[in-house]
Amino acid sequence: MLRYNQLCGAKPFCILLKGTARSTNSTISNGGISRSMARIYPFRAWRYNPSAVRLDDVVTQPYDKISPAMQQAYYQRSPYNLVRIILGLPELFDVEKGESVYTRAARDFQAWREQGVLIQEKNPCVFAYAQRFQVPGTGITKERRGFIALGKLHDYADQVVFRHEQTLSKPKSDRLNLLKATRAHFGQIFMLYSDPAGSIEKILYEGNGPAEAEVTDEYGVLHRIWRIADPATIRLLVTAMADKKLIIADGHHRYETALNYSKEHAPATAPQTESSATQVPQPPYPEAAAMMTFVNMDSDGLVILPTHRVVHSLAGFDPAAFARAAEAFFTVTPLPEAEAATYIGTLAREQGPAFVAVTRSGALLLRSKPEAAAAALAALPDRQRQLDLTHLHVIVLDRLLGLDADKVREQTNIRYLRDAADAVEQARRGQADITFLTNPVSMEQLREVAFAGDVMPQKSTDFFPKLLSGLAIYALE
Repeated sequence: MLRYNQLCGAKPFCILLKGTARSTNSTISNGGISRSMARIYPFRAWRYNPSAVRLDDVVTQPYDKISPAMQQAYYQRSPYNLVRIILGLPELFDVEKGESVYTRAARDFQAWREQGVLIQEKNPCVFAYAQRFQVPGTGITKERRGFIALGKLHDYADQVVFRHEQTLSKPKSDRLNLLKATRAHFGQIFMLYSDPAGSIEKILYEGNGPAEAEVTDEYGVLHRIWRIADPATIRLLVTAMADKKLIIADGHHRYETALNYSKEHAPATAPQTESSATQVPQPPYPEAAAMMTFVNMDSDGLVILPTHRVVHSLAGFDPAAFARAAEAFFTVTPLPEAEAATYIGTLAREQGPAFVAVTRSGALLLRSKPEAAAAALAALPDRQRQLDLTHLHVIVLDRLLGLDADKVREQTNIRYLRDAADAVEQARRGQADITFLTNPVSMEQLREVAFAGDVMPQKSTDFFPKLLSGLAIYALE
C-alpha cells in the first residue's frame, strides 16, 4: 500500500437545488418514528430604528464570514454597526482595565437600547425574509424565501433538529462568551424544513405589500423583510411547522452554544405555554429558544456552493511523489494549465467522486478507483462513501498527506475558500502546497446524511447567500 506521509479568477461553480416530491416530515430511526416536532414562536424583536440609522450602515454578514478587511469597513461605516457587538476589535490595555470585546458588546447593546438606536416591537411577531440574488458564476437570478422566528432548542437525540457538519471548540467558546455577556442573539441560525407544496410560503407571502425594510449587501444581494404580527396568521404558521424536522444549514456552532446555555438556565419545572384563540405561543423560558431563519429545502431558491481545500505548510511536499502515491486510489490524469473555471467545468461532468488537484507543477484530475476506494472507506456507511469530500478527507488528506482528523479540525495545514480562482492562484504562487477543487454537495446528499444522524467533514456546504445579522435581535431580558 502506497503512503506518502512526509508530504506533510474565475467565479465559483454552484449547484441549483430543485424541489423534490419526497417529504421528510417524519423520520424513521432505530425502528420507530420520532414524536418530537419543531416548535416555533413569535417574539418582540429589537430592531434598528430607521429614524436613527440607515439599515445599510449597521447590518453585517454573519460573524464567521467577516474578514479583517470587512471588520474594519464595518467599524468605519457607523458607530452603531453591529460588528462592534458580534465581532468587536480588542483594545490596548484591555487586560489592565478588566475590559474585553464581550464587556464592550454588552455595554454597547445596553446603550443603544437606552438611546433609541434599537427599538423593540410592541407585539410578538415573525418576519417574512426574502433574498434576491444572482447565482455566482451565472446570469441566473434567484429568490430565496423564508421567515425569521424563534425556534425551540432540541438535543440532536430528540430527532427534531439534525446537524450535517462537525463543530469546533473555539468558535463555540467565543459565541458562549458573547451570549453570556449580552444575553441576546444577534444573528439567525439557518434552518431547513421540507415542504414540497410550498404551503408555508403561501401563508407568509401571499398578499404582501411593499417590504417594510430592505437593504442590498456587499455581494449585491437584496434583502427584504415584512413584519407579520396577526395572531391568526402566526398560529396558522405554528401549526404548519409542527410536523417538520429541521436541518441546520448554517450556524452549527451557535446552535450548540445556545443549546448548552439553555440547559444551564432551565428552571426545575418549566411551564408549558400554548396558543389560544387570543394568544400566540411563547417559549417556556427565554433561553429555551434561539432566533432562526427557516427556509424550505424543496425550494428552487436554495443554492449550495463548493468550498475548496487549500493545503499548506507540509514538510517536504513533492508534487511528483504525491501523484505517484495517489495512483493507488485514483485514476490520475494531467490537465493542461487553464483558468479555475475550466477545471470546475471538468469536475462538473464527472459522475463519480472526483476532484482537481493543483500545485506549482500543474493540475491533475483525480477520479476514485471504485475497488480501492471501497476498501479504504469500508468502515463508513454507504451514504458517506458516496461523498466526494469523504474520499478527499479520508484518503487524500489523512492517508496520503498525513493530516488526521485533529489537524483538519484545528485547521493546522488547511484553509477553506469559496473562490476557486483564488484557491488555484495560491497553489501556483507557492502560497500553498496543493489546492483541491471540489464539486458542491447536493441537497439530496445533505438530507440523507443529516437525517441518518451522520455528519460530513467541516466546511462541506456553503449556502449562498448568507443571512444578514442585525435585521432582528432576540434579547433574553
